[in-house]
Amino acid sequence: MVKLDLKKQYRELYLPSAKECSVVDVPGLQFLMIDGHGDPNTSDEYREALEALYAMSYTLKFLSKQTEDIDYVVMALEGLWWTDDMADFSEDDKSVWSWTSMIMQPSHLTKAHFDEAAEQVRIKKNPPALDKMRLESFCEGLSVQIMHIGPYSQEAPTIGRLHQFASDNGYRLRDKHHEIYLSDPRRAAPEKLRTVIRQPVEAA
Repeated sequence: MVKLDLKKQYRELYLPSAKECSVVDVPGLQFLMIDGHGDPNTSDEYREALEALYAMSYTLKFLSKQTEDIDYVVMALEGLWWTDDMADFSEDDKSVWSWTSMIMQPSHLTKAHFDEAAEQVRIKKNPPALDKMRLESFCEGLSVQIMHIGPYSQEAPTIGRLHQFASDNGYRLRDKHHEIYLSDPRRAAPEKLRTVIRQPVEAA
């Protein structure tokens, strides 16, 4: 059986330095995605999105082993975060946030795999957000990023540092704030949480 390690394959994108900001060119990658709105700490919609994403991701993994003889590690949860006016994007009022929660999937998985897995998940669990999910290619292109180590609530200085790095290197911010949650907050101490902070940019 073939075994894929997508985190190693895309090491530059998923294991950046926590000491230095870096510039990356993110290619088109395939994701399970669900869109929503509201504070992720209190929103049922966000909780339901995660439930459906993980159910589908593990079902697709087992389906890949059965039908394609390809195994892989389920990738980390990721989130795109934004407001209609990014000038209003603030940690102080998460109720106005919009978001896309997503988990990267191997490129050999197809719409047929997605449909089969969705039917299996519907029969076993039927999570409320299942019908909101899509399998889609997402290409961020030129971006800056850094690893944040510590609680999510203390990301602001890291984000500020990343934005300053972009400005100092002749870039302008574009599109949506992106976070990749490499640690399980149920198991890791808050001070040890690892989160990739990524921001798409363009030449200023």
